[in-house]
Amino acid sequence: MPWKNDQVSEAETERIIDLAKKCLEVNGDFVELGCYKGDTSLLLEDVLRDSGKKLWIYDSFEGLPEKGVEDESELGRDFQKGVLGVTKREVKERFLRAGLPVPVIKKAWFSELKDDDLPKEIVFAFLDGDLYESIKDSLRLVGDRVVPGGVILVHDYNNPALPGVARAVDEWMRGRTWVKQEGVTESLVVIRKCEKN
Repeated sequence: MPWKNDQVSEAETERIIDLAKKCLEVNGDFVELGCYKGDTSLLLEDVLRDSGKKLWIYDSFEGLPEKGVEDESELGRDFQKGVLGVTKREVKERFLRAGLPVPVIKKAWFSELKDDDLPKEIVFAFLDGDLYESIKDSLRLVGDRVVPGGVILVHDYNNPALPGVARAVDEWMRGRTWVKQEGVTESLVVIRKCEKN
């Protein structure tokens, strides 16, 4: 694995790659909401090589937005507005240097994304928005587009520094019988899309 990831652990990375490979057999594209420097994006594009599937990545490229009350935590003091910012150009250049196709890259806050900004069918969604509203918006955007058999992976689900993530996921899953949680690897929760009842 030529790309080191300073935001996602080795165990989480292995789980992401394993699930991504399994999703190659199901129709739909891959999306990542919250790419930061593009470490996970590079891994996903490498998995997708010659598959015919597209990777779509979304980020504000302005760092984190303002926190809400759901995100307050003594351990999360470092996660302030503007932290984790990089430019879209930096991310694009990393793909070019790696000799990988440049994915569809959209610069926007998740709350600003429209329906036609995302692929119609999603088989793999990696959500790494860090904060309650960002994860809530991400789930709203991808939930109905994920095909049966597809997966939604949410990073920082049980990260005590970012409590809003788990709250957004748990609220979204409540009453949705067509999604099933498949467990947590460190702070990465995996949700499988089933047939709707």
